[in-house]
Amino acid sequence: MQLEGTREYKMDFAGRQLTMEFGHMARLAGGSVVVRYGDTVILATACVSDAPRDLNFLPFRVDYEERQYAIGKIPGSFFRREGRPSERAILTCRLIDRPFRPLFPSGYRNDIQVIITVLSYDPDHSSEVCAILGASLALGISSIPIHEVVTAVSVGLVDGEIVLNPSAEQMDTSTLELMVAGTEEAVVMVEAGGDEVPEEIVLDAILQGHEEIKKVARKQKEIIAELGVPKEEFEEELVPEELDRAVRELATEDVRQMMSVVDKQERGDTRSGIREKVQEALEERFPDEQDQIKSILKDIEKEEMRKTILTEGRRADGRQPDEIRKVTSEVGFLPRAHGSGLFTRGETQVLTVTALGPVGDRQRMDTLQNQEELKRFMHHYNFPPYSTGESWPLRGPGRREIGHGALAEKALRPVLPPEDKFPYTLRLVSEVLASNGSSSMAAICGSTLSLMDAGVPISSPVAGVAMGLIIEGDDVAILSDILGLEDQLGDMDFKVAGTEHGINAIQMDIKTHGVTREVLRKALDQARGGRLFILDRMKEAIAEPRAEMSKYAPRIFTMKVDPSKIRHIIGPGGKTINAIIDDYGVSIDVEDDGTVYIASEGGEGAAGAQERIHQLTADAEVGKIYKGTVKRIVDKLGAFVEILPNKDGLVHISNLTPSFVDDVESVLSVGDEIMVKLVEVDDLGRLNLSRKVVISELGQEKVDSMEKRTPGGGKKSDQKKSQDNRRGRRRR
Repeated sequence: MQLEGTREYKMDFAGRQLTMEFGHMARLAGGSVVVRYGDTVILATACVSDAPRDLNFLPFRVDYEERQYAIGKIPGSFFRREGRPSERAILTCRLIDRPFRPLFPSGYRNDIQVIITVLSYDPDHSSEVCAILGASLALGISSIPIHEVVTAVSVGLVDGEIVLNPSAEQMDTSTLELMVAGTEEAVVMVEAGGDEVPEEIVLDAILQGHEEIKKVARKQKEIIAELGVPKEEFEEELVPEELDRAVRELATEDVRQMMSVVDKQERGDTRSGIREKVQEALEERFPDEQDQIKSILKDIEKEEMRKTILTEGRRADGRQPDEIRKVTSEVGFLPRAHGSGLFTRGETQVLTVTALGPVGDRQRMDTLQNQEELKRFMHHYNFPPYSTGESWPLRGPGRREIGHGALAEKALRPVLPPEDKFPYTLRLVSEVLASNGSSSMAAICGSTLSLMDAGVPISSPVAGVAMGLIIEGDDVAILSDILGLEDQLGDMDFKVAGTEHGINAIQMDIKTHGVTREVLRKALDQARGGRLFILDRMKEAIAEPRAEMSKYAPRIFTMKVDPSKIRHIIGPGGKTINAIIDDYGVSIDVEDDGTVYIASEGGEGAAGAQERIHQLTADAEVGKIYKGTVKRIVDKLGAFVEILPNKDGLVHISNLTPSFVDDVESVLSVGDEIMVKLVEVDDLGRLNLSRKVVISELGQEKVDSMEKRTPGGGKKSDQKKSQDNRRGRRRR
């Protein structure tokens, strides 16, 4: 892209000014734009390769780059530079990718890359919203053959009112966090987290967001038309009519029968057999058209699936449109795990395992949005190759795994107990054991089972269901609990998770235009019915959280101390707290507000650690009796006794016993543990103690039984007496 000079466009966006600058930065990119919204500034670029690649999918990649300088910070890593993308950045890449991918022409195979760089970050103006807008403009003014524009808006629900592009302060109290992306004509993507929000309110939020999207979409089209960047001419390669007819004659009836095969693996084997049969039959006439034959067979399968659903109301596995597959649930079968749940729905099966840890196990976040935030709830989702009967190298979690894990976190977070009531760090791991349709929703169901099995007092069980859509003209079918095939060949993937009271999470991708309010409302209502059905089946395995946690889960005890006394717990270089940890076999976490968490396996040792911390932070009380340790003896004056850690007081020689004492060491030795009473704290803060008063109140015999004295203590050795006698003779 080479523009003459800089072009700048401004408009109102949800009540605040939006600025779009062209020709100012990254002038060699295929398309570039700087988007300013408040103090948030992003640079979006789009580039495309010169030649297509030999692939059967669109090589479209989105990268969202967060720079710590955007908030005036230096990265905290060893190298002091940004490393791999944060989870938040990866989720934003998915947000950008999903609405654009269906808009490129079918069959386009050139490499396309969109890079969003956050140059300045303002928490009151969403960088994600700016990123989607920037990607649309960068693609729109490039030569890349995309002829539609996309805009996004965030939506909150504050005090019962829908708010567009809410500020950070408003989001703190919002019960809905929704991102909706769309074209001027239709909504194409929704991502949402909520706190049991009613379906009708979610629907209103989506549609109000789309009204704002329409205005920005129209402005985008004006800008792209004015800048006048020519688009690459691309015509999809047409299938030869003779080949198309030949394949259909050979395969249509077989494909129609295949659509009645319920088992996923059996259907896959049947599909492979049909393909081999057709390719073998047409090998001589069309020797170089194997890929096109596969494409035609896929088209036939799509047509037959959709026709059967729309005309007969029957799905590939024989179900009715609103019917949920068979659901089974199991809990508590992993003996050493703190909680486990196995959820099976049709051929989809997910095992979720819960691990509970002390607050010190929280994950430290370091993103633009959450500087040094501590995250106490983590859900990790794994999708191994055997879950689909395939084989591929195991790597770290991909964007899809991270996205599905984050979706489950959104769904479950609202029902978790607050940290002050349940002071644990929670990690849930969902292992997808078999997948044929919406393993992400099965992960949410398995997680609920696992949490309740672990004894986590969640407020309500959560379940999820994936909805599908088939539209042909005026014919519409909404499908509950979609199969993988229905997801691939249908017009919508609409995941809805929540409780019996409302919605906690939504993820929606629409592949067609013209989805009306009524269609969305019906999909939400049907999803609610499916969700309630699944919740009832889950309750058959476990209806509420267990009253007791696993014996292998740590027991965590909480106490509060004066924040100014935290230093007494820590000690110099951590010496004191490490000694407590070693002595009692516990782990200890101390918060800045004075909250102390003590975690102990089985609870043993926690009481002793609590008592030690109480002693370290307690104030000495006048009138209270203490067992103290003699630390120092001063001849003819008395003994200094430690009654609390680092708190000494003086027992004057006259207060050692009821009878007269001439020599302190005739009664006490250093290290003796004796009973004393705090009788006074003088104006200088010095503690005055008395053992004589304790003996008078409790009796000599009882005091002797409570004290721990050095054998022979209080009686001078012959050597000591000899030394004293010599001193006496010298004085005489």
